[in-house]
Formats: sequence, C-alpha cells, structure tokens
Amino acid sequence: MATMLAFSIQNPGDEGKVISLPKPQPEPNFALIKILRAGVCNTDLEILQGYMGFTGVLGHEFVGIVEELNVPQNTIDSDANSTLNVIDLYDKWLGKRVCGDINVGCGDCGVCLNEHNRDACCAKFSRNHCPNRTVLGILNRNGTMAEYITLPITNLHLVPEGMSDEVAVFCEPLAAACRIPEQGLVNYGYGADGQNLQPPDRVAVYLRPPDRVAILGDGKLGLMIAEVLGREHARRNPVASPAPILFGKHAHKLGLVEGSGVERRFVSECIDATAFNGVSKDHAGKYDVVVDATGSPAGLTISSGLCRPMGTLVLKSTCAAGKEFNAAPFVIDELRVVGSRCGPIDTALELLNLDAADVASPTPTPNQETDRNGASGPVSDEREPIQPLRVEKYITQTFPLSEAADAIRCAALKSTMKVQIICSE
Repeated sequence: MATMLAFSIQNPGDEGKVISLPKPQPEPNFALIKILRAGVCNTDLEILQGYMGFTGVLGHEFVGIVEELNVPQNTIDSDANSTLNVIDLYDKWLGKRVCGDINVGCGDCGVCLNEHNRDACCAKFSRNHCPNRTVLGILNRNGTMAEYITLPITNLHLVPEGMSDEVAVFCEPLAAACRIPEQGLVNYGYGADGQNLQPPDRVAVYLRPPDRVAILGDGKLGLMIAEVLGREHARRNPVASPAPILFGKHAHKLGLVEGSGVERRFVSECIDATAFNGVSKDHAGKYDVVVDATGSPAGLTISSGLCRPMGTLVLKSTCAAGKEFNAAPFVIDELRVVGSRCGPIDTALELLNLDAADVASPTPTPNQETDRNGASGPVSDEREPIQPLRVEKYITQTFPLSEAADAIRCAALKSTMKVQIICSE
C-alpha cells in the first residue's frame, strides 16, 4: 500500500505530529492532488486548541497538481452545464496546478441541489452550507498538510500560468476576505434610480451615501480583509468618500497594507475605558459596517461600540476560547450581526493576478459631495494610489513538511505573519 507523510492530530486538542498515512484514493468524480504548498492560519491554531473537536490531517490552504482523476463516463461539468467526455476533463485538469473550495457537499440534499433557488438570494448558499458537508482539515475530512489530498473535481480552480506557488496559497484566505463583497454587506452609494453606482456613471450627490467601514484586527485575516475592502472601495467609489479604516495594534503590520486603499489607525485611538461601551466618542457609533477580525471574544465589545445603531457587524473570527457574552448592546442598538466564512476562490485568484495596469486608483480631483447631514461642499481626494496586491510580503518563513510541528510553533508567535509548508518539490 502506498503511503504519504502528513501532519495529523490524533485526539482533539493534541499538538499533532508528522506521521505516515495511506495515500488517499480518489472517489468517483474526485481528483487526487499532490500538494505543493500549504498555509498555516489562525483556524489551524484554534483547532490545535480543540476547536471543532477535529482529528485527522490539519490544513485547508493549498496549491497542488492534479495527478489522477476518477471520472466515470458521461460526467457532467457543472460549470459548463454540458456533457464532457473523459478526454476533455483530463485535458482540462490532469497535470494542472489548482487551488480548491474547502467545503465538500454531499451532492444529494436540497442545499446542494439548490432547491428553492436559495443561491439567487443568498450568495453561493449551496457552496458553503450543505448540512452534511465535510471541510478540509476542519470537519471530518483530512486536510492539506500532507503530500496528497482528494477533492471533488467541481471544487477545483485552475491557477493562472506565471503565478508562483507561494502566491497561489493565499487564494483561500483572500477568498474569505472576498466573501464580504460577495455577500453584498457594504453599500457603495445609491443614485436617483436606486441602483448601486458603478464607474464611470457617477453623480456627485448620493441619495444614500456610501457606507463608512471599519475593520478591527491587524492579524493575517484582518490584513487580507483590508487589502480586499480597500481595493473594492477604490474600484466602486473613485470619487472622494471616506475610505475603510483598519484599526490595529502594530505599526509594522499596519504598514503592510499601504497602497491598499484603507486608512490605518491604532486601535488605542478608538478605545476609552471610561465610556460605557469602551469606545471613544470620536468613533462610537460612527461606522455603518464593522468587520471583526480580532480572533478574540473581547473584540466583539469594541466592534459593537464602533457600529452605529442598526448597522452591520460582520464576524470573521473563529475562536476556541469562551467568554461571557453580553447581548445588551446588540439588542439596544438593533445591530445586524452577520457571519462571513468561505469566499470565491476564482475571485481571489483574479485579484492575485492583477498587475499595475489593472488596478483602479482614486482620481485626486476635487468633487462636489453631500455629507450625511445634507451639507454640500468640495471634497478633495488625496488618497494614496492603489497598488497591485503583493502577498509575498506576508510570508515570514517556510518549512518542509517533515518540520510541520516547527511551522505550527512559528505560526503561533505574535511576531509571525504567514507560515507556509512545502509538502512536495
């Protein structure tokens, strides 16, 4: 029996170790993928603390090469919605570099079959929410810190030629950030026809002004969210309007998102321990949308204080540690609390593949704009130019798979940004 190396957790909350496991065999309509690189994220660290009670091979971020397909005749390619023969599928996937959606649905339930057409009103409902799903390295499915994995062919996404392996690994965490615009959680301004304004069709006075957005947390996910929402704001709102603000604790981390289109502030600026909600008067209730990416239960208190009454609080953090929860601010201010999880891999790959010519930047010209109180006046747009997304700057260190335990320890250090594991050469 062929075997492989993998970093595995034997019991929930164990430290995990590199062991030899049987090489997986692809089920019908699955692919066998040789993992080139895997990423380590905070969810992996939480799982090692007992989150989800997971046992098995850790990891869900990856880039790999398709080595084998198990394709019955008359297979349906759901993207093309047409019958393809085996040769076509082999030409499309075999030997190609891929990333993949981490949720594996059962394929038979109402969610997977998109009964009631929920995908039309709930963005990609069927992709994320099969009640019988398994999830790479998180729920009942071996993950990516291994030499091989299997995934459904329909979960795969081709990596663009010329994109390095180290960049492609970022598509999963970046996709999680892209989930926020995919869910339509931020309003970018509405004109007289009630439609979201798109360049170049602009008006200077909005019937509904663009949302003010705050992102709390400058960890790995918080920085990815800033990279996405800053660029989305510049693309959708090149006229002068308040850019998203990233609140963080570390100057060097805040510096990493320079050129992304976000403002960068220290979180201490918005904290006031004497205030009833712990937030200073200059920032309390000033943001229409607040994204909590702190990875800490305590972050919810600050996030709810930043959010205006009847605003939207987006939860991106998963945390194994528990804490007493005070629901009063959420009820009193009638906040809309929205979870946000896995996002569009294809969108993330497109964003990673953009060069300088493709990136929209705000035009530094005066514009006439109406503020929230109805006052009108010239607004000068002096925001920094938007730069292409260079995620290589986030990589702190790489390790071979045989040293995965060291990679995990490195990832847990506060000074670490991103750790990648080289699973195959």
